[in-house]
Amino acid sequence: MLVVAGDNPERIRSEATLAELVGIAPVPTGSGMTGGRRRVGHGGHRRLKGAICKTVIVRMRFHQPTIDYVARRTAEGRTKREIIRCLERYVIREVHHLLRPAQRRPSAAS
Repeated sequence: MLVVAGDNPERIRSEATLAELVGIAPVPTGSGMTGGRRRVGHGGHRRLKGAICKTVIVRMRFHQPTIDYVARRTAEGRTKREIIRCLERYVIREVHHLLRPAQRRPSAAS
């Protein structure tokens, strides 16, 4: 994560920017007749994308809230691929929250 963010984490302004940089931002697919299906983009940082995918797979197996989420989304008719795409975006959201630079507070002396 730190390699992708680099020395300048301020350049990653939103979680959508980080998702595009990693390559897991949703991309619309189909001819417009499929009801808004999406897929994950093919570009981005390959190693980080792989690490996030592995994180999601491990969570789907051992993390109880994620297991419950997968069961709920499967009952709604989502495919495993769609569920993984949503979970990858959730992991990016968590990572972006951790990478955000701390808010600079003016000191009392100045």
